[in-house]
Amino acid sequence: MSVYLLVLCLALLPQEGRARPEPPGCSSPEAVRVAEEALEQINQDRRSGYILSLNRLYDVSHTPKKEKDGSLYNLTIDVMETRCHVISRKPWKQCEVKSIGSVPVYGECEVSAHVDTQVKLQNYSCVTRKVPSAEVVGVCPDCPTSVNLNEPIVTKTARLSLQKFNDQSHLANYFALENITAARAQWIFGMSYFVDFTIVETVCAKNTKASERGSCPPMDSQSAHRGYCSGSHVSRYFPFETAIPVGRDTFLSVQAKCEIYNPQAAAAEEQARAHAGHQHHNHTGPQPQEQEQVSSVAPGLPVSEPCGCLGTVVDLPASPRPAPAASSCPGPRRHNLHIRSLNL
Repeated sequence: MSVYLLVLCLALLPQEGRARPEPPGCSSPEAVRVAEEALEQINQDRRSGYILSLNRLYDVSHTPKKEKDGSLYNLTIDVMETRCHVISRKPWKQCEVKSIGSVPVYGECEVSAHVDTQVKLQNYSCVTRKVPSAEVVGVCPDCPTSVNLNEPIVTKTARLSLQKFNDQSHLANYFALENITAARAQWIFGMSYFVDFTIVETVCAKNTKASERGSCPPMDSQSAHRGYCSGSHVSRYFPFETAIPVGRDTFLSVQAKCEIYNPQAAAAEEQARAHAGHQHHNHTGPQPQEQEQVSSVAPGLPVSEPCGCLGTVVDLPASPRPAPAASSCPGPRRHNLHIRSLNL
């Protein structure tokens, strides 16, 4: 009898093992898919800032399916900021991660997503932070470092670049400065400043007098083109003078490069046409154009505006976090900035 019971127990062990599958870890293709699609929805939900890219899946917990209710995934995702602004509505996989020379930003997102046939983002909370200037210099001594956005020279650089864009663009209306999003400085035979900012189309014509441009209101959100710009200038270097001469122009080589995006109304019309299966050759909004120091493109925006209602992204200092609870976590990193002190 004892031999019979032993054989019976051994026969039941594999069946019990199959009844309790190992929960998905950070190397699970399904968990990675959920993380990728949830991050896409996070970027689409946000109102401001830069599109975030997946660096690695740090931790995952999973509530298995119950009949037709689907599954609930709770994820911790390590992210890095890209060079794409959220107003571009570009997929994060099409965006370049900020390099060491662009003042990189990194962080993590706590994400909850429901999964059945599709991934549906429930909520999220992201914390991001800039790589400190000391870390940037330690890896790349000649790279630009971050500048406070409230510095007057930053605003001056943005306005000089915007002026150049307005002067050289083929768009009918004047564009106004909306928001300065990033600033960097670097010494290159004089101080060079690099500023990123967003702009919005106003109701005023491009040839409006400079004295009247300050009172030009923006168009309504349905009709206005918006843009994301990178501008720069180099301050003149006077090596043999203790003070800059009064009246001497100190700005050289002002540059401006902008992407202009179709207004929401035009994008909605384009999407409706595409959905109906019709092909149209006359596109609403500005067409792609290349100029020496100004570039403008017009990809269509989604019909819906970013909501900002499912979660938040805030800038906070780094803090200790618990080790991953799931097996095979964290997953491998997709980006490497060679900053060992921050594991980036």
